[in-house]
Amino acid sequence: MRLILIGPPGVGKGTQAAMLEARLGVRPLSSGVIFRAEIDADTDLGRLANSYIKRGELVPNGVTIEMMGKRIRSEEVRKQGFVLDGFPRTVRQAEALDAMLEEMNMPLDKAVSIEVTDEVLLQRLSGRMGCTKCGEIYHSITKPPKREGICDKCNSPLFVRSDDLPETIRERLRVFQENTTPVREHYRAKGMLFVVNGADEPEDVYSQIVNGAKG
Repeated sequence: MRLILIGPPGVGKGTQAAMLEARLGVRPLSSGVIFRAEIDADTDLGRLANSYIKRGELVPNGVTIEMMGKRIRSEEVRKQGFVLDGFPRTVRQAEALDAMLEEMNMPLDKAVSIEVTDEVLLQRLSGRMGCTKCGEIYHSITKPPKREGICDKCNSPLFVRSDDLPETIRERLRVFQENTTPVREHYRAKGMLFVVNGADEPEDVYSQIVNGAKG
């Protein structure tokens, strides 16, 4: 199975990617996690990406495409399939992914748009915490870690993003919609987009994704 998950912060992409991995064996490829891994490993790509991040700039399309392509082309991903989270973010990235998958003879199954209202996202993002190493997401109310401030999976410290505050969340959501709408339309025009209700329980969202991918 080869899927793209499209949705704003807090919509549940990470939860669904983890469920797809556990049940179907597909490899979750989060752009944020892959960026951090390349930076931590001090690779050429990681140093280049970090030079933009430190300046508060977006990592250019070319660097992002090369970094994600490195993982997509790996033998493990070729065998097991993937679920992409955070990539592609632009139409240029989507077109590069299309060409890459065509070259590899690995057609995409579906692009899944997980959608909820801004009010639901505000509730979810307030109190959210992320792992500094593996990227696992927790919530102070709905999914607290077993030990305060420590990731259950890798024992690394958790952090609260400075932009996970109500006064900044709405702006993040506005920017996300503005940037991502062209990507949605790219896949809609190719007949590959389907929408799921992200406000449902995770099991129901999972069922929608799997059934839609088969359709």
